[in-house]
Amino acid sequence: MDQPDERPTRALTIYDVARHAGVSIASVSRVLNGRNSPRPETRERVLAAVAELGFVPDGAARALSNRLKEVVAVVYRRPKDKPPDEFAEEEESLLFTDVINRGVEAGARKHGFDVLLSTVDVHDHGPQARITSIAGKSDGLILHDQVLEPDGIARLAQRVPVVTLAGTLTSASVNIRCDNSAGMRELTTHLLVDHGYPTIAYLSGHGDSPDNVARATAFLAGAAAAGIEPLTGELWRGNYMAAGGAQVIRDVIGRGLPLPRAIVCANDQTAIGVLYALAQHGVRVPHDVAVTGFDDVPVARHLHPQLTTVRQPIQKLGATAFDVLYALISGERRPEREVVLPTSLVIRGSCGCQIENDPPMSIMDG
Repeated sequence: MDQPDERPTRALTIYDVARHAGVSIASVSRVLNGRNSPRPETRERVLAAVAELGFVPDGAARALSNRLKEVVAVVYRRPKDKPPDEFAEEEESLLFTDVINRGVEAGARKHGFDVLLSTVDVHDHGPQARITSIAGKSDGLILHDQVLEPDGIARLAQRVPVVTLAGTLTSASVNIRCDNSAGMRELTTHLLVDHGYPTIAYLSGHGDSPDNVARATAFLAGAAAAGIEPLTGELWRGNYMAAGGAQVIRDVIGRGLPLPRAIVCANDQTAIGVLYALAQHGVRVPHDVAVTGFDDVPVARHLHPQLTTVRQPIQKLGATAFDVLYALISGERRPEREVVLPTSLVIRGSCGCQIENDPPMSIMDG
């Protein structure tokens, strides 16, 4: 008895060929166009898949194959203002962003794509012309937090697929983020319920950052549930940088204001600056003030005391962003508008918990 035809009834794409052959769409494109010819064994696998599937490129498949550049662009914000001398090299090492970008690069490498990195100033939300030019050099774009406003993203998505990281939801793009609310709720409960700290502050990130807004909202809800009036507002506004965190602490102490018993930082990099400034003023962490972060960047476990924080799968954020963008480029499917990855509380010594091998010190290594 003849076996049923298992080939898909929908129109085949070069993505189907790539999946059947076990290669990237970039390799399929090279074979079909006869340019930058891949290794002989790869070419044979692609041609065999074409024959087995009965693939005949239609107009859309030819267009995709012909225009494929095998490049994705990543655009992120970087401050132009030079930090003070003690943090002079901070702008060269944006810990969270760098790890995300490594995740993008790892995903791209698996599929034979290159990554084009570009930056815009952290306060510039209108670099449309420049980013449009970058889009012309790539097959798709990954935009970090608030690089473009939603209307700018919609215009850009008419040219190439767009994925945002911790961005604002739009109908034209797919957003990738972590569960900020769940992570911050768990952290706030640990500080206010488990430790019972009577006073607490939230040292924020950029006011327009969706991540910061979600974390601040969850923090305020947790403080309200515990009957605590937290310290927030302009005096406690940071910028996601160690230099910004240190400056907030100096301003508070310089005004002669009392420090809260716990300081929740919008991210780990801010917490690094807070630890530094507190140590300069002889404030012991966690004995006098507990300090926490958010992200769990690699250096967090090497601070003294080690940093209690909320762990995001940072590299996976980047890898997921590439995977979703790759699906959009290949035409495989239209992913959901938003992908949310889980977070988890990581308890170390800076919150006041005595963790083995984490001596109660209040200065950073070095």
